[in-house]
Amino acid sequence: MNILVLHGPNLNLLGRREPDHYGSLTLDGINGLLQDAAQNEQVQISFYQSNAEGELVDAVHKAIDVFDGIIINPGAYTHTSIALRDALLAAGIPVVEVHLSNIYCREDFRQHSYISGVALGVISGFREQSYLLGLQALIAHAKQTSG
Repeated sequence: MNILVLHGPNLNLLGRREPDHYGSLTLDGINGLLQDAAQNEQVQISFYQSNAEGELVDAVHKAIDVFDGIIINPGAYTHTSIALRDALLAAGIPVVEVHLSNIYCREDFRQHSYISGVALGVISGFREQSYLLGLQALIAHAKQTSG
C-alpha cells in the first residue's frame, strides 16, 4: 500500500503557530510519527506540503495511479477550496480528511468543510493523533475492500 499525505497552507509553521490549537509538534515531527507507523504496517508513505492551492490540486492529479490512499489536512482550504474538493473526487483515490484542532469547536467559518463530502471520513481534534488515526483508517479500508 502506498499513501500520500498532503499538508495544506501554514502547516509548515507547526510548532510555532497557535500551539494552543495545533500543539507544539512540528510538521517534520508529525511526518516522522507517520513514517514510523507506516513502516510498522509495511506501508509506503510520501509527504507533500504547500501553501498554494493549485500545487495541492496538482499533487492530487499526480497521485492518480500512484497512490492507494490520501491523508489530507487541507488547512484553510478545507473551508474555501472547491477546486481541491473536485480534484480529490476526480482522482478516485480513498481520502481521509484530518485536522489537528476540532474544527467544529472553533469559529463558525471553520465548521464547514468542502472536503468532507468526498472523504471516507474526517478525524478532527486529536492533534498529531488525527494523522495517525487517519493512517489506521486508510489501512483498514484497504483491507476491507481487498478482501
